[in-house]
Amino acid sequence: MTEEDLSKECARGNNQARRILYERYGGGLMAICLRYLGEREVAEDILHDGFIRIFQSISTFTYQGEGSLKAWMSRVMVNEALGYLRKHTAQVQQEVLMEEIPDVPDADDGPLSDVPQAVMMRLIGELPEGYRTVFNLYVFEEKSHKEIAATLGITEHTSSSQFYRAKTLLMKKINEYRKKESI
Repeated sequence: MTEEDLSKECARGNNQARRILYERYGGGLMAICLRYLGEREVAEDILHDGFIRIFQSISTFTYQGEGSLKAWMSRVMVNEALGYLRKHTAQVQQEVLMEEIPDVPDADDGPLSDVPQAVMMRLIGELPEGYRTVFNLYVFEEKSHKEIAATLGITEHTSSSQFYRAKTLLMKKINEYRKKESI
């Protein structure tokens, strides 16, 4: 079943099509939830809520070519994750004391091709929530700091600062992983 047919059948309330949609895209959408939320149980709840939202609003989806359904559902999941973070966290823009900022890793540590994707996703998931949220929006959703600031209700400076700190901490974690693997 094509993406376009699948979206139309889901809009008609066809439960078989909904099952196919879930089976085909659930894994990738779960990865998005995990990337933002870090905890499996919470990510599963958000995935569930996201699919409810998808099934409720799929009739408003307009097919625009191969990949458009997946892109639309990905945006729904990102919005669900961000909504959860807004409701259930103190403040994404928690400031970190300067002494808590890790040292900037050496820039000559090489490309990241030696780090498996699963490990990279785990390391991103281990970032503090505010860092992880800004990092995901900037890197994976390709949002500008201005857009991130508007989305999260923070300043552009806070967004860029948290992105820098996320990158720095992530590189530290990658370097620790590399050292551990080379033993």
